Amino acid sequence: MILKAIIDEQVYTLNVPDPVLERGSDFFDQLDRDMDQGWQMSREWVEAPDRLQRCQIIADKLLTALEKENEKLGMLMAGYILSRLPEVETVELDIQGEVQNNQFRFRESATPSDTSDQKPAVDEPASVTAGADAAMAAAATSGLAGGLSKMQAMAQAGQDVTQVFKVGKAYRFSVLDPASGSWQDSPMMATEAEAERLRQQAFKARYEALQRP
Repeated sequence: MILKAIIDEQVYTLNVPDPVLERGSDFFDQLDRDMDQGWQMSREWVEAPDRLQRCQIIADKLLTALEKENEKLGMLMAGYILSRLPEVETVELDIQGEVQNNQFRFRESATPSDTSDQKPAVDEPASVTAGADAAMAAAATSGLAGGLSKMQAMAQAGQDVTQVFKVGKAYRFSVLDPASGSWQDSPMMATEAEAERLRQQAFKARYEALQRP
């Protein structure tokens, strides 16, 4: 069976042999037992992940396997997804590690029940000043040696831009300054959504800068 994985517009075709699906059934069942205990999906703890959420969790592991070029693990993760979502055709992996944003596309023959789960809605972020946007974009692109591949840049940007964290009643994130080795904090944001929007822009800027010649 074939599963296509999309990472930032790059398509990876994973051809999972039937023997992998058959021999991996015990392993897949163990993954389910692990997730039966609940799972941290980005910022949200989900006590009882449903079928789609479980596949989103495993898709995040698939992303890690592809980043590390671990073919065996990648085949097993793809095998799990194919075994739980037989009509799946493509998984679009969120490069910022937001588990809930991993999306699946199904073949046209899929029944409505197969495709009823959609990408979760997110809160509409409040506006952030242009000055803060520009400052963090500058911090994300300064002093970098580029030339990395997309996968290398994605992994490095994930290390260089922290997740949003809470400080008192406000939210912020940090960006690593490669020249000094110190962390630069973003402005304090009143809401997590504001901070996340700004973080996504900083992550994208760092990711793109790392690929420049």
